[in-house]
Amino acid sequence: MRPVRRRHLPSLGALATFEVAAKHLSFTLAARELNITQGAVSQQIRLLEKALEVELFLRKHNALELTPAGGDLFAAVSAGLDTISAGVGLLQPETQPETVTISATNGMAAYWLKPLIDSFRADHPTVGFVILASDEDDTMRNYSGVDMSLMCGNERCEVGEELHFLFPEAAQPVCAPGYLATHGPFPDAHSLNRANLLHLHERHWSADAIGWQPLGWEEWFRAQGARWERGPFSLSTNKVALLIEAALAGEGVMLGWQHMVARYLAQGRLVLAHPAPITAGRGNFLRCQTAALQRPAVARFVEHLLQSLKP
Repeated sequence: MRPVRRRHLPSLGALATFEVAAKHLSFTLAARELNITQGAVSQQIRLLEKALEVELFLRKHNALELTPAGGDLFAAVSAGLDTISAGVGLLQPETQPETVTISATNGMAAYWLKPLIDSFRADHPTVGFVILASDEDDTMRNYSGVDMSLMCGNERCEVGEELHFLFPEAAQPVCAPGYLATHGPFPDAHSLNRANLLHLHERHWSADAIGWQPLGWEEWFRAQGARWERGPFSLSTNKVALLIEAALAGEGVMLGWQHMVARYLAQGRLVLAHPAPITAGRGNFLRCQTAALQRPAVARFVEHLLQSLKP
């Protein structure tokens, strides 16, 4: 019988390092995720390119791009590592705790994701969750171990991912019922200039994880054909949570992101100060790692999340 030839493969460690570097398009971020030095990442990639006799990255000033060969290898290695990961996960399915890891911005995590986790765990109390929330680190979504990410923008899928559109990014002026009773009504957009307008500081929009065009009072007034007079206000902050808590406390009017304030509107703790919404032409998305969806806890939570959006 002819002996079966062993697969001719470069170092699996180098291939795994390449997959992380290609995912981030950064040797520095890959080193951070792998907990090794940037020089070690660079050396492994050089040795891999030498072994394969092909260039995998185009090295530009402060930037990396995958070559066509690098893109092909990235797709193959990602699929292969996903298959290995799923196979290893099947070896001891009964002894491993069920954990779902999700990345999101701070506001999305606190005011949209966490209530969904709570309702899910009411029926699945053995499932644990890791929430990696940040308005400062946009690369967190790419860390190994993250099963799904909540993102805003105009997103696209990479190899080994599944993308779901959730809802458009939209906001409306909201306040506590007591504030509206005392200081309202606000029959037109211009009349809101006499309210205490709580607003997001520009630092929120320039954070690394929030790199979008602002959706604030200036944009809202302009959309209604009016002008924001920038009168006295009690609070401007880069943290959505502080704005929501101030609005709930009756301090003033904020632009409430519909998905974050919906439950407070349903409870009557917040009301519309003015019905006109503003949209930014971008959407909120759920990005799932295909391999993670093979785990029952992840698949069940994705289904729970998507079901919550149905009328």
